[in-house]
Amino acid sequence: MSADLVYVAGAVGAAGLLVYLVVALLKAEDL
Repeated sequence: MSADLVYVAGAVGAAGLLVYLVVALLKAEDL
């Protein structure tokens, strides 16, 4: 596994987590 794949995987994971947090906040406001 190259370092590039590790970097991309980390970036995608961080972006996914950020999106998850934003969606959770929006759902919390709806309640």
